[in-house]
Amino acid sequence: MTKPVTLAAIAGAHGVAGEVRLKLFGEGVAALAAHKTFNDGALTLLKVREDGKGGAIARLAESTSRADAERLRGTVLSVPREALPPLGEGEFYHADLIGLPVVTDTGEAVGTVMAIENFGATDLVEIVRDPVPEKGPKTFMVPMIPTAVLGWDEARMVIAAGFAED
Repeated sequence: MTKPVTLAAIAGAHGVAGEVRLKLFGEGVAALAAHKTFNDGALTLLKVREDGKGGAIARLAESTSRADAERLRGTVLSVPREALPPLGEGEFYHADLIGLPVVTDTGEAVGTVMAIENFGATDLVEIVRDPVPEKGPKTFMVPMIPTAVLGWDEARMVIAAGFAED
């Protein structure tokens, strides 16, 4: 598992001095502030603070004007996997799961992990069906709970067969 891990994305400019608004994907501002450079050294974090809305406002060395900040819109801030703390039992980084082939506990291939979402209750794994059906849903979601997602490793995710049915 050597893919870089995305901690935030630049949502746009904040003010006229080059600050950027961030959408956070990690464990808040403190997790982001633990890193000084992103994207293999292409971006340098000078300051970061909470925005009071679940995101953050950051000053990057490479952004000194509103135009610079606007050009960075959509840029993700990622770090090497090795720069992150070790995971506890049952924990995962989204980057570890996205793109994994998904099979059922009966061995049936059902698709690929497309995204991890969380709407408040628990993480949900969004899976793209393979093959993609002509009619009906092309994706489905499985809750990231032990009865639904039985396990995963670097090669695949295993889900309970009942969660893969139409």
